[in-house]
Amino acid sequence: MNELSPLPLDALCWKCSPETLKFDTTGQLEDLGQVLGQDRAIEAIRFGTNMSHKGYNIFALGPDGLDKHEVVMSFLKDRAREETVPSDWCYVYNFQDPRRPNAIALPPGRGVEFRQDMSRLAEDIPFVLKNAFESEEYQTRSNMIQQEVKNVQDEALSTVDKEARQRNAALKMTPLGFTFVPIKDGKTLSPEEFHNLPEEERKQIEENLEYLREKLEKALEIMPDWLTESRDKMRKLNEETAGHAIGHLVEELKKKYNGLPEIIDYLTAVQDDIIQNVQQIVHGAEEDAIHEPGPEGPQQRSFALEPGRYMVNLVVDNSEAKHAPVIHEDEPTYDRLLGRVEYRSEMGTLMTDFRLVRAGALHTVNGGYLMVEILKLLQHPYAYEALKRTLKSGEIKIESLGQVLGFINTVGLEPEPIPLQVKVVLLGTRMLYYLLSSLDPEFVDLFKVAADFDEQMERSEENLQLYARMLASRIRQKELTPFSRDAIARILERVVRYSGDSEKLSTRLKYVGDLLREADYHARQDKKQQVEAVHVEQAVKAREHRQSRMRERMLEQTGQGTILIDTAGQQTGQINGLSVLDLGSYAFGRPTRITARIRLGKGEVVDIEREVKLGGPIHSKGVLILSGFLGAQYQPDHPLSLSASLVFEQSYGGIEGDSASIAELCALLSAIADIPLKQGMAITGSVNQLGQAQAIGGVNEKIEGFFDLCALRGLDGSQGVIIPASNVRHLMLDQRVLDAVSDGKFNVYAVKNINEALTLLTGMEAGEKDGTGQYPQGSVNRKVQDRLEEFSTRWRKFARDGSTGKQGDGENSS
Repeated sequence: MNELSPLPLDALCWKCSPETLKFDTTGQLEDLGQVLGQDRAIEAIRFGTNMSHKGYNIFALGPDGLDKHEVVMSFLKDRAREETVPSDWCYVYNFQDPRRPNAIALPPGRGVEFRQDMSRLAEDIPFVLKNAFESEEYQTRSNMIQQEVKNVQDEALSTVDKEARQRNAALKMTPLGFTFVPIKDGKTLSPEEFHNLPEEERKQIEENLEYLREKLEKALEIMPDWLTESRDKMRKLNEETAGHAIGHLVEELKKKYNGLPEIIDYLTAVQDDIIQNVQQIVHGAEEDAIHEPGPEGPQQRSFALEPGRYMVNLVVDNSEAKHAPVIHEDEPTYDRLLGRVEYRSEMGTLMTDFRLVRAGALHTVNGGYLMVEILKLLQHPYAYEALKRTLKSGEIKIESLGQVLGFINTVGLEPEPIPLQVKVVLLGTRMLYYLLSSLDPEFVDLFKVAADFDEQMERSEENLQLYARMLASRIRQKELTPFSRDAIARILERVVRYSGDSEKLSTRLKYVGDLLREADYHARQDKKQQVEAVHVEQAVKAREHRQSRMRERMLEQTGQGTILIDTAGQQTGQINGLSVLDLGSYAFGRPTRITARIRLGKGEVVDIEREVKLGGPIHSKGVLILSGFLGAQYQPDHPLSLSASLVFEQSYGGIEGDSASIAELCALLSAIADIPLKQGMAITGSVNQLGQAQAIGGVNEKIEGFFDLCALRGLDGSQGVIIPASNVRHLMLDQRVLDAVSDGKFNVYAVKNINEALTLLTGMEAGEKDGTGQYPQGSVNRKVQDRLEEFSTRWRKFARDGSTGKQGDGENSS
């Protein structure tokens, strides 16, 4: 029998020799001015930022802990420093349609200046108009216009009054208007005196009065035309006065903003609006023009101007910016991305105007770079769809969600859309990227560049030196105590373990940063001037202790016999499998008893976990592979005639993965051949239909989990773990395991196939087929083959006798 030797000590863990590090403390190392291990992602980001065509936005994908945010932000800031500051943006009143405020772009820094100028203009207008309308020239011209109307009225009334006196009547003014009264001998007749006159004289007077009334009506018919003409003259006078009063103010601003056509057009509109609405600005002006002055002379005019009408709402101010903006929006809600229109309460009514338009992140970052985490974006209703719509249209349109969804039909503001030029970088996991790529066609068109961050890099000598410089840079950035060379060597060993591959270095710098800070804490507790290797070990042990309560409780229950696991002796159809419990930030291995039972049947291998819906699809696939292996390996020409059941004992939760399939196969073959398996051994790995052992995950945690149980019960040198040979490169075992292996108290074996595993577990030769398809006598495989042929013979006998319902001695089972 070929002896399979345990793995040598140096195959179980890579050790970093401090002598290979060319420094004494990290204080001697220069900062690393590059991103380590992310060449592919950096190249993609550089390509995406350089592409000015539409749709070349970036999705930075990779697992958490890779410092994607810091890497991308640093790159974008370096890139933004080379670019110019984008324009300021403001909203102003739309004099043609107040519901649609106009957006105006200004050179960076001019927005604040323009806002201040318009604010001063709004403040100056009332005083300038007040002085103009109270000037002696205006009062003279205004009085002349009013006097013209009065003169025409007086002349018309005087003519009628003269004729009335010739006809023994007088024109009188009453509260109800003008009327005629009869007179005689220069005296007005009272109603009694009038009735006492002779009838013929009364009739003559009445005819005269009727004639005079008609004469008065004709005289007054021309008065509306005179009043209209007077209003027109007064309006022109007011507009002319207002134009002269504010003209120089507006012209000064036009000269100041020469070369900005939109500003010039807006200032012209402001001037026209003031002139056109001067009647509203100067309260009482219209009344002065159409009413007769009172006894105290013309009415005193009051001046009222709504300042907000001519104010400027500066939504984007780049006056202090030195380069293109780079923003990380941590709360990407719909409103925070696209902006919103606010409302104020006035007398119980919600009111708004262009001054209450608020910018979103897309306004602020326009002309620069925006970073958003895709998971947060998807968590906020309609934020993702709004971002896509904005990127497709190339403009930022501010509208409420109620308007977008059609829930609100009330009249509101519709600010003019602002042209958008921005590069968006989304950050997320690979799963989200692949899901969006598969399910959302628009996503692929808008985010054409995938920056795939790698969680591993090669463990070369050059990379080790660069990694040490990177650690030194972070130590200085975080103001930590300098690390010794020995401490950095221990850190690098943990980095390799984090990677899950002894030939790789982990680029999950989040976890590395935590270890640096925790080791620094222990050094400071010891009042040391630098961090040593012992402090790194203390940090590792302390973190594990904080998180290992569940592991210790389960280990305690197994040691007490509550959870049944054998670590000594031999049992048939029973084996120790290994699994990993992942609690998020902490994972540990635990052994699990797997048992197999067989009897005469129809070739079914029953997975009890699957039958009760505790087994996942991958686990079920691994069990189904066993049926294929049994038939092809032992009875290729005959159907299998057994029924077998497999179960994870004392398992009360879901089971997923195929890392126990080789253990299940060994237990099944042990039950068929009736050969006991060593219980001091545990095994992990998946198996294919050819019987080859395949790599699995969590190999270090699994070995350490079984080791802790064996150590609890006492190591005797017979215990060990069997792993696939392809997992050897993943080994980075803890020092406690290495010490036991070094003392000959524990072993780790690597196998390439099921035969090598059976040899280790049974102490017997597994056996290989000869030219006739038979296995050697006394081998494990021969016993399996003979037992299956026996079952097949019995099954055929039952079929011939028609006694399939009476199994008799065919009920032998293991």
